[in-house]
Amino acid sequence: MRVRDSKRLVIDADVARASGSETATHPRAERCRDFLNAVLSLSHRIVMTEKINNEWKNHQSRFARRWRVSMDARKKIDRINPPEDENLQTKVTTTTHDADEIDFMEKDFHLLQAALATDQTVISLDETVRGLFKRASQQVGEIRNIIWVNPDQPGEEPILWLQNSAPPEAHRRLSA
Repeated sequence: MRVRDSKRLVIDADVARASGSETATHPRAERCRDFLNAVLSLSHRIVMTEKINNEWKNHQSRFARRWRVSMDARKKIDRINPPEDENLQTKVTTTTHDADEIDFMEKDFHLLQAALATDQTVISLDETVRGLFKRASQQVGEIRNIIWVNPDQPGEEPILWLQNSAPPEAHRRLSA
């Protein structure tokens, strides 16, 4: 893959936490590890905000820690500080009146902000918040084109998607 085909990926700490070593046999641990290894071996980069960085430090597995050091050594980590968009967060969270749903969206809104500041791509295992953001995208146009990929969903073929330059396929958008 050519460097110009690479994408900047916002990878949630839940992927780092779930990734297992080369000897791990749990399917989720294997899929997350294989996905992260594919990111490392291809020309994709990862996005780190201060909040994402702190979440990774608090939750990453040993494998993820070593993987991140390798990414850093290859200068494949883009450290950004996107401005907080409280107006957009309010628009997203007011698409529901359920307090628990609002809490879920507020907790992970920083992933959307980082994605909007880069290549609009989030990698996360959290299907609950994905569903909430999908529903919100029906009313909030600013987040409709964000791509959301779950590396633990084999049907999504996440590694093949990475190998094909991580295109913004319509079925991966929050608006899908």
